Amino acid sequence: LRKAAAVDNAGVDNMVKEQEGEQKKKTFYETDLTPEIRASYEDMCSKVLPPYRPGDSAQSVVFNFYDQFDAQFIKVLNERAENGDTGSQEVLAALAMEQQKRVNAATEALKEVLSKGEPMRMEGAIVKLAKEGRIDEPFLLLLEANADQAMAAGATGPAELMKKLRKRAMAEKDKQSATKEIKLLRQLLREDDSNTREQLLTDAFTPKEALIVPGTAANAERAIEGDAPEEEKPMPDVPPPDFINCCKAVLLNFGNLNIDDEQGDLSVKIKQIASEAEVVATRIYGKGMSTREQQDRAWKEQTTSIFDLETLEIEAERRGETAPWANPDAGDEMFPGFGADGKMQIGGS
Repeated sequence: LRKAAAVDNAGVDNMVKEQEGEQKKKTFYETDLTPEIRASYEDMCSKVLPPYRPGDSAQSVVFNFYDQFDAQFIKVLNERAENGDTGSQEVLAALAMEQQKRVNAATEALKEVLSKGEPMRMEGAIVKLAKEGRIDEPFLLLLEANADQAMAAGATGPAELMKKLRKRAMAEKDKQSATKEIKLLRQLLREDDSNTREQLLTDAFTPKEALIVPGTAANAERAIEGDAPEEEKPMPDVPPPDFINCCKAVLLNFGNLNIDDEQGDLSVKIKQIASEAEVVATRIYGKGMSTREQQDRAWKEQTTSIFDLETLEIEAERRGETAPWANPDAGDEMFPGFGADGKMQIGGS
């Protein structure tokens, strides 16, 4: 009976293992490249693969475009190299050398930070590195690797310190970003909690009064004449349209890159963030205006609305009159300097 039970259990265990193996999801590196992915990197390939312009080389091209070498693009280059493309082989070799240089530089930078001894002084060293432009992905990865190693060894204190330093390094790197939109998107991509992302978006999109209004020539003239200076309208740190355009640009360049096995493509996360941004922007500013609503607003701001001109024309017809702009015989009585055809008259012609 015991032998029979063992045989039965073995059969069940084998079935379970087979099912688990079938359901196991392939990792990013195990997935095959699709024609769509290859096509999305054609433009990038034309930038980094030979023939090069005079003075350029695989090393210089890799250095200039280093930040655009994402994991998916490297898979594309590896596939080309395996198929005998010598240009891809040269670029990959140059990339490996550049990566090693940056890892060595990041290692020296981390030693410089840790040599400060005290956590506060370490954070000060990170601020200094950020201002010098020395915080990059290898530096952040080294901090993460050290935190993981410390945690695995049971050293909770050093692990927490490394995590704190990495968080500070990412925040300082964000400050050096070219635009506020990129800075905001980086923060949102790192944040897993939807409520925290909502708060970040609300803070960025909410118009704020300027504490100090920058002086202008027009305001200086107003002050001399005794008039009040023209006040600036409250503006958000990041206008919603600019942020959406930033999301579109990142999707275009890096949308097919996997974040990890659970979250999948970067496009999934960015589209989710864009949807959340739309909800927050609508709550702050309301729905986008239709053409009629824009014209109504223009009329209220003392400019002409074509819809109101139409209303005035209909009212004039009801009174048996003709609106000046609808009267073909009005000539230039209503608009001096213009003929009946609406064209400006020059020199009395």
